Amino acid sequence: MDEFLYACAALLLLTVAGSLLRILLGPSRADRMMGAQLASTGGVAILLLLAEASDVPAVLDVALVLALLAAVAAVAFVKAVSPDGAGDPEEERP
Repeated sequence: MDEFLYACAALLLLTVAGSLLRILLGPSRADRMMGAQLASTGGVAILLLLAEASDVPAVLDVALVLALLAAVAAVAFVKAVSPDGAGDPEEERP
C-alpha cells in the first residue's frame, strides 16, 4: 500500500512541476498566483500522502502550515492588486 501512496505522490509532483512552469511563464500576475495556489495545493496533497505512507505525524503539521500560508498568500495578492487595497481585482469600478 505504501508503494501506491508514493506513486500517487510522484504523480502529484508532476502537477507541481507544471504549476511552476505557469508561475515562470504566466502572462499575467493572476496566472502566476493561480500557479502558486496549485503548487501549494499539490504540496499539501503530497505531504499528506507522505505522512500516511511513512507514519510520521509531524509531516501533517507541515501540511497544515503550508495550507494556511497559501490562504494568506491569496488574500495578500488580492489586497495588493486591487486599486484601493480593499477587494476583487476583477471588479469593475464605476
